[in-house]
Amino acid sequence: MTLLEILIVMLLLALVVGSVIAGSGQLASVRLKRAATMVTGAVRVAFTRATATSKPQRIVFDMDEDKIWLEEGETPMLVQSKDITGTGGADAVTMQEQAAVKEGEKIMKGPTIARPHFHAVESLGFAEGTGAKGPRLLGRGIKYREIQAQHDEHARTTGRAYLYFWPGGQTERAAIQLRIGESIEDRDALTLVISPLTGKVTAKSGAVSLVIPTDDKEASEREDKAGF
Repeated sequence: MTLLEILIVMLLLALVVGSVIAGSGQLASVRLKRAATMVTGAVRVAFTRATATSKPQRIVFDMDEDKIWLEEGETPMLVQSKDITGTGGADAVTMQEQAAVKEGEKIMKGPTIARPHFHAVESLGFAEGTGAKGPRLLGRGIKYREIQAQHDEHARTTGRAYLYFWPGGQTERAAIQLRIGESIEDRDALTLVISPLTGKVTAKSGAVSLVIPTDDKEASEREDKAGF
């Protein structure tokens, strides 16, 4: 082969590799949007189900396994801010949550209040398979980056995060950040912002932290709900 032929072959190989890399990036972006759509659907199901059943609901985000599922409570509950378990006052499930409860009881050394219990439920197409009770994977290569609901003191990056829904049409303000793989780049992240009064989900490019609005913004949101 001549030098010219070798250069042509190398150029063709570079074009093929470049197109494969570009295509894989596009596929990852599609999977990211698909995961965002699934989470959005879960929020709508939970918001509607809470009113239809008159029972509190919650979405569980497993940040270590990158899974999501829906649970239902048996008794009414008020979410507690800065709860030591991170569950917002519900029953502890994971070993880390149970350890936090025991540690808190040692510190308080007083009577304990029973914590509401939640169990997995059929999620109307949200879970895997007909009649399945979850959990459901976000999708290949898609991970949680950071999640913070209004009851959380700080954003969560490991363990489980929870988003609660109550009868009458109300949820928590929350920001759910998804990302492609382990990337820390903003261009590989997408944030779902949850409105507490309407359950509306707004998708925003990049990693957007939870913002507690001013009274003016709260009033604006109430007006949006009135016209919803």
